[in-house]
Amino acid sequence: MNDYNAISLWKDVTPELWNDWHWQIRNRLSSVEQLSQVINLEETEKHIIRDSLNTLRMAVTPYYASLMDQNDPEDPIRIRSVPTMMETMIMPEDMVDPLHEDIDSPAPGLTHRYPDRVLLLVTDQCGDYCRHCTRRRTVGETDRARTKEEIDLGIDYIRKTKGVRDVVISGGDPLTLETGRLEYIISALHSIDHVEMVRLGTAAPVTFPQRITEEFVEMLSKYSPIFLNTHFIHPKEITEEAKAALKLLANAGIVLGNQTPLLRGINDCPYIMKELVQQLTYNRVRPYYIYQCDLSQGISHFRTSVQEGIDISEFLQGHTSGLAIPQFMIDAPGGGGKIPVPRNLVGRDGRIVYVRNFEGDTFQYVEPENLMAPACPQACQICYQRVERGQDMPPVGLQKNFHRGVWQTINARPNP
Repeated sequence: MNDYNAISLWKDVTPELWNDWHWQIRNRLSSVEQLSQVINLEETEKHIIRDSLNTLRMAVTPYYASLMDQNDPEDPIRIRSVPTMMETMIMPEDMVDPLHEDIDSPAPGLTHRYPDRVLLLVTDQCGDYCRHCTRRRTVGETDRARTKEEIDLGIDYIRKTKGVRDVVISGGDPLTLETGRLEYIISALHSIDHVEMVRLGTAAPVTFPQRITEEFVEMLSKYSPIFLNTHFIHPKEITEEAKAALKLLANAGIVLGNQTPLLRGINDCPYIMKELVQQLTYNRVRPYYIYQCDLSQGISHFRTSVQEGIDISEFLQGHTSGLAIPQFMIDAPGGGGKIPVPRNLVGRDGRIVYVRNFEGDTFQYVEPENLMAPACPQACQICYQRVERGQDMPPVGLQKNFHRGVWQTINARPNP
């Protein structure tokens, strides 16, 4: 556990309060003034953050904020949570709703795209408003759960639609709801004969693991099979608190998976991704998907080339167990759904990548303009140190486009 009392903002907080998930949510950092008591910010950075907050609000739980390196702007926790000026830059290919979740919505908060699956968004509140969020058009807008009446409309649609066998409950983060409220939703879905499985999409084990209480886990275990997909994106997030939360869930028979977006400057590195998937597997979390970063407005600086994701996937194939290898997916702009790559990659034209979905339709993904920009100094340094210590060898094919300069430097070093 980090020494959170060493940070002036929380010097008088007791362990009882710190470990109360309600306190974590109530005391999220939402202003530059609070944030500057946790990490060191230049005056120019403060102005930039204030300007960027016009695009997506900021909220970071004290627990997650305590994981940040106070002095390192390249810290992955900080990049995930702290607004930057780049969020105000809108690219021509950016979309408000790139996945057409609102268009494919027959009831409030409900998206029905696949024949047998629906997505039910029960809140727009999260423990941490990730800066790469694909739902930034709505997330944090009200910072509250949907009303019972709205949720009932979604459940009623599912009840009447006999082909739906799989319901994904997401948000926002559904685990910001009280346990009783969540049980109302899950039990209602469980009572529908044609609903065979319920999945929860949550970052709670990452950003406020205190939420995974014995009471919550006991409730979930009554509605087996229950699947819970987490949102770890970097090994630094797998703390002792996170491990304890995952253990509690796994011991109760909850099936755990993880979905990781591929993010420039955070995890676009084969060794960081390998460490992440191996740590997840060791903690009984199945690495499920690596996602190509979506075309949502204001997040182009997080996008990598599609080839980088393919390269990382190929590297994992040769360097870790098959159990730890997630599928690399593009969630197709325009509502095409999740498309496995490179299997369904059908061509490219400059920056445009063409992919084919399960219905045989072709969709376009536009790659970022500056593919050769430095990716992530923080990740490169980790890679360099691991190769120096003899823990890893550089990936096969040094000509590949990730961390080219680092591998050239390593290979050019004279023998001692």
